[in-house]
Amino acid sequence: MKVNKIMALRLMLSMLLMVSLASCSKKSSSKSASRATGWNVDSKKASANKKQIAGPGLVFVEGGTFTMGKVEDDVMHDWNNTATQQHVQSFYMDETEVTNFMYLEYLDWLKNVFPPTEDNYKHIYEGASPDTLVWRDRLGYNETMTNNYLRHPSYADYPVVGVNWLQAVEFSKWRTDRVNEAILEKNGYLKKNAKTNDVSAESSFSTETYLNAPTMTYGGNEEVVLKKGVGKKPKTGKDGAVIEQKNVYAQRSSGIILPEYRLPTEAEWEYAAAADVGQREYNIYKGQKKYPWSGGYTRSGKRQNKGDQLANFKQGNGDYGGIAGWSDDGADITNAVKKYPANDFGLYDMAGNVAEWVADVYRPIIDNEANDFNYFRGNLYTKNKIGKDGKVEIVTKDNIKYDTLSNGKIIARNFPGQIAQVPVDEQETYLRQNFDKSDNIGYRDGDKQSSKYYNFGSSESENDKVTADKNMYNSPRHNVTTDSLGLMVRKYDKSSKRTTLINDKVRVYKGGSWRDRAYWLDPAQRRYFPQDMATDYIGFRCAMSRVGPKAEKRKSPRN
Repeated sequence: MKVNKIMALRLMLSMLLMVSLASCSKKSSSKSASRATGWNVDSKKASANKKQIAGPGLVFVEGGTFTMGKVEDDVMHDWNNTATQQHVQSFYMDETEVTNFMYLEYLDWLKNVFPPTEDNYKHIYEGASPDTLVWRDRLGYNETMTNNYLRHPSYADYPVVGVNWLQAVEFSKWRTDRVNEAILEKNGYLKKNAKTNDVSAESSFSTETYLNAPTMTYGGNEEVVLKKGVGKKPKTGKDGAVIEQKNVYAQRSSGIILPEYRLPTEAEWEYAAAADVGQREYNIYKGQKKYPWSGGYTRSGKRQNKGDQLANFKQGNGDYGGIAGWSDDGADITNAVKKYPANDFGLYDMAGNVAEWVADVYRPIIDNEANDFNYFRGNLYTKNKIGKDGKVEIVTKDNIKYDTLSNGKIIARNFPGQIAQVPVDEQETYLRQNFDKSDNIGYRDGDKQSSKYYNFGSSESENDKVTADKNMYNSPRHNVTTDSLGLMVRKYDKSSKRTTLINDKVRVYKGGSWRDRAYWLDPAQRRYFPQDMATDYIGFRCAMSRVGPKAEKRKSPRN
């Protein structure tokens, strides 16, 4: 009898414990309860998995693994694209190449905000303008393109050319700020129409400035930079009490500010162009493609347009557009975007029309032994410059940084309203295992430690003396300086001992163009060109990193 009472008591205690745990579980699972502490927190901050919106002009590219550098033909015998297995994270990429119309919008903004008539800004507009003289030829009449290609409305939807790598990077930065500026205005964090009515050289918008020092955005104009809730009619509850409204600036945690527009890495570009996502049949992978489309031919096999070329490229010596009235690629120079079928990611002109700049510094090999995840060569780590007052230092019209390129062109590298940047120092790199300096361009292939002249048993000063004139890549060293009168002095390297054109200022470009044969349409092909020079066959498109999950919401395999 006594045993039965004890068993009954234990059963009752167990039931009470289960009820208590269920109650606690129910309480802790409420939207306002923290999963870490159980405390009530702001439900908006507690919300998770807020989906990133695609920026204007972008399409989603789901990441994955692929064989980078796998070409079917290597008639050039460059040996610069040995096949390596790589993985890239999901990202977004421009549906088309950046067009003349898009770039002219950028130039128009620069001209209005930084008038070329003012001495402090006289180099900004000119430094961003494409080189229209790239169309000229010693034995060809191309003056029509020289005078009209960039600005005539007939070419508005054609890809912009004559843009060097540095100009493409600056366009991407400008685009980031304009897109986020529009998003903040739409969400009530900026005064309506501020992006057009209140902008000036000293009060232009910068995304990084807004995130790090919102009160210094737009030159510190509090009438333009708003806190959420300011100026709105207070909300009241059922009892008539005023509900407290949050007066805060937008932050990264708000989930509305987009990552930066940028040039895609070489790995991203090649992965997106190949679009092996379309190489599945009954969930069986059919292998990597030779071109961005399926099949080993450049002509369409579909009945409605059989025989038509699938890209804009040079079909033979003196054959840029075929015979008049005959089935051809429909263009002699470039063509308007979206004139050819998109690949399986929905990206247009990933082969032909114009070749495209990517972010990477060129090296003959892809060092997958060092990294096989989001591979990229060209990292230059910087940090925000902090003034003596402990606040970030904002660029003004008096400390704009200009770079004089090897060809004498002057380009602005920062603008008023942006945060000044400085290289990272020992404070950030001490005892780190993943990086130890600001400039990582030559890591394992081009820096002092990579040189055969480097002696690991010697001191740094001794190695500096030995490797000073024995760089791993012995390229020309053209130099442009200004004298005491401000006149430009050009020094052209005429040395006959130079053995290569490769250096840290040479960038990769990918894809074939209207000037190229079909050989270059293979996404794995790679070439290089100086970052401060432009041509009539290289354009670019932008990319944006994906934050959050790798893929969009998928259906269950059973469905």
